[in-house]
Amino acid sequence: MFLLRPRRLILLEFAPPPPPLPLPSTDTTQLLHNAFCSKIPNRMFQEHIIRRGRRYVRRLNSWLLNSTMQSYWDEIENFKNKVFDELTTKDEKVLEIGIGTGPNMRYFAARNVNVTLLGLDPNPKMKKYARKAAVRAGLNPKNFRFMQGVGEAIPLEDGSVDAVVATLVLCTVSDVTQTLNEIKRVLRPGGSFIFLEHVAAEDGSLFRRLQKLLDPLQQILADGCHLTRNTRECILEAGFSGGAEIETVSMYSFPWITRPHIYGVAYK
Repeated sequence: MFLLRPRRLILLEFAPPPPPLPLPSTDTTQLLHNAFCSKIPNRMFQEHIIRRGRRYVRRLNSWLLNSTMQSYWDEIENFKNKVFDELTTKDEKVLEIGIGTGPNMRYFAARNVNVTLLGLDPNPKMKKYARKAAVRAGLNPKNFRFMQGVGEAIPLEDGSVDAVVATLVLCTVSDVTQTLNEIKRVLRPGGSFIFLEHVAAEDGSLFRRLQKLLDPLQQILADGCHLTRNTRECILEAGFSGGAEIETVSMYSFPWITRPHIYGVAYK
């Protein structure tokens, strides 16, 4: 026999739903629309265009260097040899500013295979390429040290190197005067600064006016390179106590806009 127990009915009370939030005013709705539907996409689109533009500029620069500059490199070879002939076996510790991928390694190795070479470059990605170039040139890998940095703030102690080398670099640094002061600082007494640079044409000449006109475009296409720098005067005014020997030459290969060049050596 089963006993059926009466079941109790439990009533649950539910709180009434909250009142709906007031709809934003027309002005607020418009502001939200502008923020999320207009400004952000526009900013993202602009950033995308800038990134794509920089990518294409780098590709164009690489293509120009690879496809159209060989005649220039061939012409400048003779002057590079003259510049590096200023290095002697007494220059046991040398700093190169703007070492890049190491195109000058073979010049160092041809003069002193046992040289201790310090390579300065703002781009850390250049390190592996510079190391490979040093090995190919026959330099002792233990004698090569890559340093990330800029010429305006060389990460070395005073009087710590025998020579400093800069080839086609002073056209791109942010401050030529500060870079030259840093070069003097790290050179030992009697040390030498060896250079090869393209420079501005004579004041008032048609060529100078063309350089001034094309300078903004050059800075975009050539990674900050300036066409109108008076590097010769900057070196003479830098105050190298041992004086400076500077030769002026003209390059007739493409790019013709960088025709005036100087090369030489300054002594501390």
